[in-house]
Amino acid sequence: MLFSEKLREEADEIFQGIFQHPFVEGIGQGDLNREAIVHYVKADFEYLNAFINIYGLAIAKSSHREDMAYFHDQIAFVLNGEIHPHHNLCNVAGVSYDDLKGFPLPPTADHYVSHMKSTAMQGSMGEILAALLPCPWTYLEIGEYLMEKVQPKQEHPFYEWITFYADKEIGHLTGELCRRLDNWANGVGPDELNKARSAFMKSCQLEYRFWEMAMTLENWPFPIKQ
Repeated sequence: MLFSEKLREEADEIFQGIFQHPFVEGIGQGDLNREAIVHYVKADFEYLNAFINIYGLAIAKSSHREDMAYFHDQIAFVLNGEIHPHHNLCNVAGVSYDDLKGFPLPPTADHYVSHMKSTAMQGSMGEILAALLPCPWTYLEIGEYLMEKVQPKQEHPFYEWITFYADKEIGHLTGELCRRLDNWANGVGPDELNKARSAFMKSCQLEYRFWEMAMTLENWPFPIKQ
């Protein structure tokens, strides 16, 4: 069994929990609290900015131009691709996307970003890949899960969101990260593998918590001002 397959097997309980989370179910049902949507988009915009930073750190740790080009392309995808599902959410909520940019991260999102950045700065390339992987992987499977369960038509409020994440491009992104992680795993020992496993599992846990953060409108005890 490949290293990435072992990770997915171990994280299955978390994935299943994500599929059944009220926020994800709300997307599928086309009925989601406006405030939860707004809270999610505010946090996810800043989270994706951090994701771009992590790709930049991965470039800095890369020795080969092919790897640099790969991470460079992923930056472009986040900048130009992931705005589409955000616009879908904003249209449903009846808010301007520009009005939801630049807000402080809620505690869970802040923790997630700190986890990824510390892993990228202090960890191996395998740890970076492992920390990044749960984001596209969980979203891909959410998209596939909702496509199968809901079979949305174009009039579904979240049709664009669901089809975006169920698309083959997200599948390719996830598959390529898995391939790179598996190639790395073939050349390292148990200690390095365990560090990567830990980074992956923590990111999976925080993916679940991110949905919970949005649904509960999580904020700091004494909210941070803009």
